Amino acid sequence: MTTARAAFLSGPSRFEIEEVPLPGISADDALLRVEVNGLCGSDIEQVTTGGRFGRLVPGHEPVGVIDRIGADAARRWGVSEGDRVAVEVVVPCHRCRQCAAGIFSSCEDSVGAYGYRPVPGSALTGGFGEYMYLHPNTVMHRISNDVPLVEAAMYNPLAAGFRWANHLGGVKEGDTVVVFGAGQRGIAAAIAALSVGAAHVIATGLTRDAHKLELARRFGVETTIDVEREDAVERIAEVTGGRGADVVLDLTPNAAQPVRDSLDVARMGGTVVLAGLKHGASIEIVTDRIVQKGLRVIGARGVEGRAIGEAIALIESGAYPLGALSTHTFGLDDAARAIEVLAGRVDDEPSVHVSMIP
Repeated sequence: MTTARAAFLSGPSRFEIEEVPLPGISADDALLRVEVNGLCGSDIEQVTTGGRFGRLVPGHEPVGVIDRIGADAARRWGVSEGDRVAVEVVVPCHRCRQCAAGIFSSCEDSVGAYGYRPVPGSALTGGFGEYMYLHPNTVMHRISNDVPLVEAAMYNPLAAGFRWANHLGGVKEGDTVVVFGAGQRGIAAAIAALSVGAAHVIATGLTRDAHKLELARRFGVETTIDVEREDAVERIAEVTGGRGADVVLDLTPNAAQPVRDSLDVARMGGTVVLAGLKHGASIEIVTDRIVQKGLRVIGARGVEGRAIGEAIALIESGAYPLGALSTHTFGLDDAARAIEVLAGRVDDEPSVHVSMIP
């Protein structure tokens, strides 16, 4: 094979399928045969707006098999042709303070970002394609070839759950945890919290999220709240005996009230993790709630390698029926529809996790 098909984002919600020459591989880089690419909320914004970096191949959660690899790259990454890997989004510099700390997602001088920003070496630098070029600075993680594709594609949302709930939130055995937002990352955060022994996980959603809340209960969430039918603060006070939650996560997109509610339902000395983007909107809060309750309020940005490793270990363990989260898979020709379904804009197509299988 000398060319590969890829879906280029050429404008707002507009894709063009093209045949692209496969890049030559040197001693220091590699070529990935993309098996599956998971989608998330940031894909909706990127595709709907047309992106900020011009025409490129989206897809920042790719999983695939090493098709060709240079000898130096094989030694550096510890992988061989035929190995399956999950690829981190950011292509880091490996020189800055963040890279030295192993937090490549916050690299101060990154080379690019797969699926978001151009990466030198080829136009094939996103998961919406049959093949993807791997720059020498790439960070990757081995994942078993035996894992079903739709489960392998969940490494990123699960990693977000581990980082936001456990690493930043500090969830520990016996804790009560509230997750505002029952999307794929909300359920992933619940799974992560339960995996370390959380005693009581509470998840909220809208009326249209009934299928997501049902899934959350299947994964061990004890209490679910439809915030359009119940007052979340009152209900959480009721089920916690007035104590509140040890850890609260707001993962809702654009909504202001869950931020305020998070401060109200956290216990004295509790932790609030804010990970839901509000796209620049100002939110009025009473900061005295933070001071008087001695709360830790933490902003969460993306995922990092430790969390990805823990997510992959959970996937490979088979401990949870993760396939139940997969509601849709699409091919390249249906890239625009995949985004519409994920965004909830297609009637009678409720989704949780959506994957692209090129």
